[in-house]
Amino acid sequence: MAAAAAAGRRRFFPPVTAYDAAAGARRTVAADLDGTLLVSSSAFPYYFLVALEAGSYLRALALLLAAPWLLALYVGVSEAAAIALLVFITFAGLRVRDVEAVARAVLPRHYAAGVRADTWAVFHGCAERRVVVTASPAVMVGEFVREFLGAEVAGTELETFASGKRFTGRIKAVLVGEKKREVVERLFAGGDMPDVGLGDRESDHDFMAICKEAYMVPKNKRAPRAAADELLSRAIFHDGRLVRRPEPASALFALAYLPVGFAVALLRVFLNLPVPARLVRHTYRLTGIRLAVRGAPPPPPRPGTPGSLLVCNHRTALDPIIVSIALGRPVTCVTYSVSRLSTAISPIRAAALTPDRAADAARIAALLEEGDVVVCPEGTTCREPYLLRFSALFAELTARIVPVAVEARQGTYYGSTARGWKFLDPYFFYMNPRPGYEVTFLPALRPEETCVAGGRSAVEVANHVQRVIAKELGFQCTTLTRKDKYMKLAGNDGRVAAAADKPKAN
Repeated sequence: MAAAAAAGRRRFFPPVTAYDAAAGARRTVAADLDGTLLVSSSAFPYYFLVALEAGSYLRALALLLAAPWLLALYVGVSEAAAIALLVFITFAGLRVRDVEAVARAVLPRHYAAGVRADTWAVFHGCAERRVVVTASPAVMVGEFVREFLGAEVAGTELETFASGKRFTGRIKAVLVGEKKREVVERLFAGGDMPDVGLGDRESDHDFMAICKEAYMVPKNKRAPRAAADELLSRAIFHDGRLVRRPEPASALFALAYLPVGFAVALLRVFLNLPVPARLVRHTYRLTGIRLAVRGAPPPPPRPGTPGSLLVCNHRTALDPIIVSIALGRPVTCVTYSVSRLSTAISPIRAAALTPDRAADAARIAALLEEGDVVVCPEGTTCREPYLLRFSALFAELTARIVPVAVEARQGTYYGSTARGWKFLDPYFFYMNPRPGYEVTFLPALRPEETCVAGGRSAVEVANHVQRVIAKELGFQCTTLTRKDKYMKLAGNDGRVAAAADKPKAN
């Protein structure tokens, strides 16, 4: 057996460019992940995200400082030894459910953005059975592999304490070399080995040698990525604070800048808090916040004339505040889920909607008599270029409906979260070195396009406003809801307790 493995390592495999899809149907495939199905051969960014999101700032910093030693161990000693130490630093003591939540909500977006187009075409073409064989922990890659690649996953298995609730940091066996071959043989125990094997390094040769045909994937950091719509799923919902994939340099910046950024955020918040809305645009410019306002804002309400209902898409919790600044006058915002703490610290008047639709309608109608009202009918933020389904409640209340398209520019940290401390969301937005917002006031709906004056159904009006905003932003409309997002990312329906902003345990 050892001789066969050695022979496998010495065997020459053609490059993946030599694969001929027209040569015959291939039904099954086994492939490595990092460097094979993914452009990058480094799994460090994903371990870093686990350490940061399921662990802490200090754990992520420790992992980053250990990175040079891990690389030296990988090159000078063995791949298995380096992975074992990497796993220990990342996972020791972490709760299993926290890691599973990160694997479900944070990692898939970063994995999906790095899928290599040529190997994905080969892998996807084997439609009967696909298997990913990787040295990365199965708990870390499983959600992405199953949902986005439509494959089974065989990865390194991690040990847990007797309770099964926390990881020890030890591994049962690193899946490299002969271990990969053994797993493939076990998965294809019927004797019919995979039609195609794909790998990118010598430690993949063992399992590739038992495949009917096998191909090496040459390293190429500029290799074309698979388009998002070519994968089997899309990362419409995702969580985590970091905007960019945390390569060592960007990870170092994100951690090193964090305390500086927090001080900058406090300055930006408390400097602008007492400033009148009509002047905040100027103080924003002084503190490095970019605000672009386009279109014609609706005229201010006058005695005897109710305010306008400003209907906008939802990017961060700051959307209503930014709309108020763009208007240059105070507004009232209504939201589908808000805590007393968030309401207390909001610089504009905030009102929470309730499950009672009739009571909500009466309350918004009363608020419109007092002035302009901002509502985000998606009910929750969405980071990607999609609009969630618009709740139709707003359409029944007034004929003075003004669609507003908003886009937030966040280069380092996301100012929204599904699992974390929501009261910190605005601060994370302001922590970005150069945060920005674009607000576009679109033409108000004509009377015949509304429920009140035109007799349209509320759903028709809501869908029309959604399409108008989507067209302006270049986004795609969906029928997904707030509940869909929170069930995906946090395992709950997204309702916030009124007493405090507490993160949901996972």
